Amino acid sequence: MESKKLALMQNQEDQKNAKLVIQWEDYEQELARLCSLTSALNEAKKKKQLVQQKLQSLIQVEAESLSRSNELDEMKEKLDSRKLVMGNMSMHSKVVKEKVKKQEEQLSNDIRSLLVAGTSLSGASKRLQDASRSFAGERGYGRLRTLQRVFRTRQQYMVSQVQLLYPVRIAIGQAPEQELESFNNCSNSGNSAGLKPLDQGALIIAGLHLTVFTKMSFFTDKKEVQRSATALGYVAHVVALIASYLQVPLRYPLRLGGSRSYIRDYAPSIEPSLSDLTSSSSVSANSRPVEFPLFLEGQDSTRAAYAVFLLNKDLEQLLSYIGGRSLGPRHVLANLKELLRTILSPEYIDT
Repeated sequence: MESKKLALMQNQEDQKNAKLVIQWEDYEQELARLCSLTSALNEAKKKKQLVQQKLQSLIQVEAESLSRSNELDEMKEKLDSRKLVMGNMSMHSKVVKEKVKKQEEQLSNDIRSLLVAGTSLSGASKRLQDASRSFAGERGYGRLRTLQRVFRTRQQYMVSQVQLLYPVRIAIGQAPEQELESFNNCSNSGNSAGLKPLDQGALIIAGLHLTVFTKMSFFTDKKEVQRSATALGYVAHVVALIASYLQVPLRYPLRLGGSRSYIRDYAPSIEPSLSDLTSSSSVSANSRPVEFPLFLEGQDSTRAAYAVFLLNKDLEQLLSYIGGRSLGPRHVLANLKELLRTILSPEYIDT
């Protein structure tokens, strides 16, 4: 830009000089002045070139400094981002370290538990081996089975003696074939639908029929009532003996007295009478049972019928204990005969 100005100035001066008429006597002065101007112009050009060089070097330095400043800014941004990443990684490492510490504690607890379980398992395995050896020895399972067979054979013998004392048979004067067939069907399938329940009059115990009277009237045969009470006494005695042989505590205990036997209920569904409360006053007040008569004479017919119902429940309990099936709630003698038949069968020894 300055070089253009100098050139313009020089052209203007040339134009002036061209038009200027110099006198001869002023020629030397003008020539000296022209020389001085020429030398000043050359010096100005040199200065101009020096200034241009300096400006270019400064511009280059400034450009380099600017680029380096940009590089520094970029490096600073990268450094900040790396610092942020490092901070996040540090926080994550702390969290992971805490998790690892907790897992180490949990693992140590699991190892301790595993050691304790291993010790217990080894002890249990040792006990199992000892039990297996004792089980397979002379006093093992075979010995127990032999003792069980001997015990049940003894039970069969005692129950057979009871059956000899109180035989339960088909009553004479009725169709034995039909009754036997009916009894066998009931024994095999229980009181199922399509089969007529076995009549209590078809069976007798020690030659006595078992008749359950609904009520006592003037025309009721008292001898028949006494025979029924005696038959119920026989059944109660048989039930008590078999329960003692089988070592089964009866749900409804019996107080034997022949034809004046009673059965006890600890949670009766019938209100007890004053005589029952008086007769059971010797029993503890916390577990005071109510006694129901197994006879009708001089007693309430409802209470007597309930006593027969409870006696049949005892029979059902014994049948359930030995794996038999009840023939129904109204079949006392039939259930008793089924109980005797099941105990005296050959299968009873091996069950």
